[in-house]
Amino acid sequence: MVLNCIIVDDEPLSQDVLGDYVNACPELQLVAVCSDALEAGQILKDEKVDLLFLDINMPKLSGIGFIKSLKEPPLFILVTAYPEFALEGFEVDAVDYLLKPVSFERFRTALNRAIERFSMRKENNPQHLMVRANKKDYRLNFNEIIYLEAQGDYVRFITESQSLMVHGRLKDFLAALPEKQFGRIHKSYVVSLSKVVYLEGNQVSLGEIKLPVSLSFKDEFLAKLHT
Repeated sequence: MVLNCIIVDDEPLSQDVLGDYVNACPELQLVAVCSDALEAGQILKDEKVDLLFLDINMPKLSGIGFIKSLKEPPLFILVTAYPEFALEGFEVDAVDYLLKPVSFERFRTALNRAIERFSMRKENNPQHLMVRANKKDYRLNFNEIIYLEAQGDYVRFITESQSLMVHGRLKDFLAALPEKQFGRIHKSYVVSLSKVVYLEGNQVSLGEIKLPVSLSFKDEFLAKLHT
């Protein structure tokens, strides 16, 4: 397991120390070193980041203010010279709180906690759905599903390799799918956002497949595509 991380600290010495610690840990991949929270925010938009080493007392925007501004922040370890911020740090669900100057031993302890927390997140974030069709149980990976179609008391799952008729309701299956990966386009259709090629008028293209988009779902669907 390798966690992509960024260091967010306005002190060059602290940046160097944390950078050396990160480079000494094979479980970490350093994506960027940022001098303020606004710079870090831009990195988060463009890169997959699993862990932040985050200073609290920074210009423009504090570390805690930065975390509160993020809708879905990555895991973060607070790093500061001010012990009085500890309680506030844990109130925003920090993995750990490192007091400067940080020893490597203490850094490793915090990292181990982050790895454990990350592993728990993955276990609670399944990448597949189990369905029953033709008296068999099928494992459908989310990234292989193209779309779902409601057909009476059944839902047809179209994947990259097969078509399955599964007893159940479309809204129940939609609730079991990752919200960021799937969107409803019609009372009868749910599509994988990653399979969308383009939207034209009231029709969406999934490669060779064209499906209708109803007005009642179009705005929400467009918003998801632009997220």
